[in-house]
Parts: sequence; structure tokens; C-alpha cells
Amino acid sequence: MNYQSTRDRSAKVSAAGAIVQGISHEGGLFVPETLPVFTPEELQSLVGLSYNEKARAVLSRFLTDFTSDEIAHCVDGAYNTRSFDTPGISAISKVGDNRYLLELWHGPTCAFKDMALQLLPYLMKVSMDKAAPGTEVVVLVATSGDTGKAALAGFAGVPGTRMLVFYPEDGVSRMQKLQMVTQEGENVSVCAIKGNFDDAQTGVKAIFTDPAIEEELRRNGQTFSSANSINWGRLVPQIVYYVAAYTSLIEQEEIAFGDTVNVCVPTGNFGNILAAYYAKKMGVPIGKLICASNRNNVLTDFIRTGVYDRNRGFYTTTSPSMDILISSNLERLLFHLAGEDDALIRRWFAQLAETGRYAVTPEVKEKLQAEFVGGFCDDQAAEETIHRLFAAYGYLCDPHTAVAVKVHEEYVRETGDDTRTIIASTASPYKFCGSVLPAVTDIPVPEDPFAQMELLRQVSGMAAPASLMGLREKAVRFTGSIEKGQMAEKVREMLR
Repeated sequence: MNYQSTRDRSAKVSAAGAIVQGISHEGGLFVPETLPVFTPEELQSLVGLSYNEKARAVLSRFLTDFTSDEIAHCVDGAYNTRSFDTPGISAISKVGDNRYLLELWHGPTCAFKDMALQLLPYLMKVSMDKAAPGTEVVVLVATSGDTGKAALAGFAGVPGTRMLVFYPEDGVSRMQKLQMVTQEGENVSVCAIKGNFDDAQTGVKAIFTDPAIEEELRRNGQTFSSANSINWGRLVPQIVYYVAAYTSLIEQEEIAFGDTVNVCVPTGNFGNILAAYYAKKMGVPIGKLICASNRNNVLTDFIRTGVYDRNRGFYTTTSPSMDILISSNLERLLFHLAGEDDALIRRWFAQLAETGRYAVTPEVKEKLQAEFVGGFCDDQAAEETIHRLFAAYGYLCDPHTAVAVKVHEEYVRETGDDTRTIIASTASPYKFCGSVLPAVTDIPVPEDPFAQMELLRQVSGMAAPASLMGLREKAVRFTGSIEKGQMAEKVREMLR
């Protein structure tokens, strides 16, 4: 299987090439030339297998230039009880009738990004040996909080790699920031920027496509890649957990094979819900894909109108990983819905860069709305949802998950569609204690983040993750911030 660029279909690479390169030279994203499909018999054969066995089955369909032994090495290195606190790697909690929270936060950084970023370094190393042996890969990341730490944890100490992370200085939670600035490892660097996530993401993309920097790297025996979800190696592991979740519900006798489920995902950059779309196209019986946004509801408006317009106010919310107005992975979906018309994609995204908006064709809008539903939830409604879930079921969730639960509730109320639904739960509530505590107690929230975790433990009875509590003993390594226009020079400085 080869991969092609969304902005130039003639730009084709292998799976290893797509993972190493990260983004195509003209700025497009790599997608499979054809999507593999499981027959019903093949999908049913996954029922009863371990998470790792399911992962190997899915990845082998996309990484066709990897041997089965290489895939097994990557999967078993990433998914194990040394890194994840549950044997199943992910977990499913039933909360109410027909509602299943897919807990994707049992990894080392307590966020769903671990599901991909524990695997990506292994995929990257194998890919480098195939596509660019002897080259040092410089992994450049923009983060709204969770990707940065998960990438740092995955790549720290990996031979032949360097990791550079940019984050918005006022756009992450205190715990997310603490996770990043205390990261150990000689091959990692972290830098705050004066701006929001979109500024960081735009800056990273500009650096990727800067010919002068690319030439400097080439002379130094280096090449850029990304750990953001623009990298196919980040997206393909996410397909796995939707396939695994569906078969797990069969194993738990919650559904019968062939039953349709809906999927609801809290998302800002669109990668997590795009992975569910790919799982559907592979043959998993998924009905509606419910896209949940916070107050930065650009995706909700787009799904409802067919017009993408980022010319709006930007809000800092209690679900900061979704504080995004430029959703990179939407480009992949539009490429598929537009019949792989790369000229059309180039035009739309040139308009986005120049004017901040574009409108899709009526045909693409119709296809979009046949698959997706959009909804959004503000901070107050998210806090109320956390309170209701805890009061009714004793279940504690974080603000991002609460956004998805609330949007799903509204969807059911408005449509009457009570199909069993998998809701992606994307982070441990302990990553956002300052936002979760007011929803479950009247006790004043302490300033110290570790005191917050202790109070949340007392109130909820839920143990705090050891990886977060252990941050108390770690020294801060990275301080200060830069203007967003200084990112390219910071990269040069970091590499020196």
C-alpha cells in the first residue's frame, strides 16, 4: 500500500516514508491510496483476542512494508503493563443505558495520546531504518497539552531522534505544563510561545515546509518528522482502539456481532474522530459519528453549514486540548469526500490561509452530514455534566469527556436516536483537578496542584495516577517563552 498527499496525488510514498516524512513537501497530509476492508468473518475473528493481537491485525493492513515480526515488535514494545495500568490497555465503563465510555487514558501520561505515542517511536525507528538509514530524525510538535507530554514520554532517550515541543504558555492546564517542563531526557526540548495552539501549529507547519531549514537539516544528516496527528503514524494506532472497542463490547455481551453503534468524540484537531471514520470504512458497524466541541465550536458550525470559518473569537476553556480553530485532520476527510480532488483541496486550504474561511461544495456537504453530526458544550454545562455523572453513577470524568457526554445527551434528545454509543474518554480527571473539583465538592480548591489531587482523591475515592503524583519530586528543566515569530530561530537554537 502506498500513501498519497491530499494536495498532490502524484506525491506517493510507502508507509515508512509517510511516517518518517510526516507531512508532504507541499504541505499536504498523507492518506492511504485505498482503505483496507475487513470482511465480516475477518472482523468477527478478532473477538476474544488481546488488544495487541487486534492491533497487529489492523496495523498489518496499513503498514504493508513492515514485516509481521516488525509489527509485533512495535506493538508489544508499546502496549504492555509496564506502560499501561490495565491489562486491556484501554477500558470500557458503562454509564447509563446504551452509553459506554471508552477510557483511553490508562497510559503513562494519563491521556488518549498515549495510545498512539507509545507506539509511534517504535514505528518511527523501523521506518527510519527502511526509508532513511543513518539519518537523525528531528520530531517537531505543536501541542495543546496532551500530545506534547505523550510525545516527550515516548521519544525521550530513543536513539537517533530529537524531540522539540512548542506549547501555548497560557493554553494548557497546570498539570499538563508541569508534565512537559519536567521531562527528562537529553534529546528533548520544550518551549512555550506567546500565543494559542493554532499559532504553534501554524508555526510548526511553516518550519516543516521552509526550504532553508530543510537544507540545513540535510547538511547535518537530519530530517524533520512530526508526532502530531498530521503524521500517519500517529493516526493509524487510533483506528485500532475503535476496532478493539467494538469487539470488546461483543466480548462483554453488550452487543451482538453486526449491531450498529454510534461513536461520540471530543475533538479539536479532528484526528480522534477521523480514526473512527476510518474504522467505519474498514467494516466496523458504526452509524453516526458525533463530533463534540467546546466553546471553540468551529467544527460544529462547519458540519452544520459546510462553511469553515476560523474568523471568530478564540476561547480558553476548561477543556484546553480542544481549544483549536484550525483542525488539521479535517483535510484528510475532505480529500476523501471530494473524490480525492487534490486541486479542490489546494484551493480550499489556500483560501483558509488567505481569508480564514472556505465553503465546500453542496455534494461534499451532503456526504459530510450523512456521516457526521456536530454539537458543542460550554464550560458551565461541562461542569454540570461532571457533577451529574458523579452523583448518579459515582463516575468521575474530565472536562473533555464531559463535553462529549453532554453533546451526546443533546443529540439523543434532539433526534431520539438511542443507539448504543461509544464515547471517547480522553483524559484522566486528575489532569484537570482545578476544573473537576468545583463540580464535585464545595470545599475551596487549593492553589497547589498536588493538594488538588489529594483533595480529589478524598472526595472521589479514585486513586491518583502515580505518574502524576511523582511530578512533585521532579525538577523544572524548561522555562521562559518566546514570540510566535521566533519559533524557527528557536528550532535552530535547540538543534545547536
